[in-house]
Amino acid sequence: MEQNIIKQEKNKVYQKSKLLIDRVMHYCPGCSHGTVHKILAETIEELGIQEKTIGISPVGCAVLLYEYIDIDWQEAAHGRAPALATAVKRLYPDKYVFTYQGDGDLASIGTGEIIHACNRGENITVIFINNAIYGMTGGQMAPTTLEGMQTSTTPRGRSHIETGFPIKITEMIAMLPGVVYATRQSVDTASAVRKTKKAFLKAFKSQELKKGTSFIEIVSTCNSGWKMTPVEANHWMRENMFPVFPVGDIKDLI
Repeated sequence: MEQNIIKQEKNKVYQKSKLLIDRVMHYCPGCSHGTVHKILAETIEELGIQEKTIGISPVGCAVLLYEYIDIDWQEAAHGRAPALATAVKRLYPDKYVFTYQGDGDLASIGTGEIIHACNRGENITVIFINNAIYGMTGGQMAPTTLEGMQTSTTPRGRSHIETGFPIKITEMIAMLPGVVYATRQSVDTASAVRKTKKAFLKAFKSQELKKGTSFIEIVSTCNSGWKMTPVEANHWMRENMFPVFPVGDIKDLI
């Protein structure tokens, strides 16, 4: 009897979220997006808000996000997800609205949109994937590319003299009065995945309180763009990205 209970609990733990659509993902092997998608689907399912959630998908590697999670979606132009999320949330204030954006989408072409949405304190959740590179379009330098990091447009390494310093967008966002929660997490270990999921749960629940914007950055890998194996990419991220983009809560007023 006890063994059957343990077996049932194990099956429950490893059961795939019912919100994940059964299709092959287009991401490169080792990409962080798949793990984040899993956490996102589990969060929505556990909160029981599938019918009340509207996601805003980006332009970039995650442009097909709407094909993987069974909720309502809107597709935004490059960088404009916060503006679209603002409109959706104001039209449907009782819905749970979130954006899912990469560093090129949010921290480059979409800088104006994210800054002003957060400054207004729009009651939305922002999920920001930071892998320090433009992954989909050939591995060009992104706003978050580290100094000295080689990309297709900085073959000798990024120099702040020519292109500026890596933008710490979450620290910038946290200073705005409309932001109630700003955190930086990762998904490179089981422990990190659990912490990221807690951040997701907290951010979605905060929409019920109607206090303002929740912003979750996830430091991620792009092993294809970085020209590394998945294992090498995780090691490189820990050794090089975490010192520049340290994980942890930056602001919590919830």
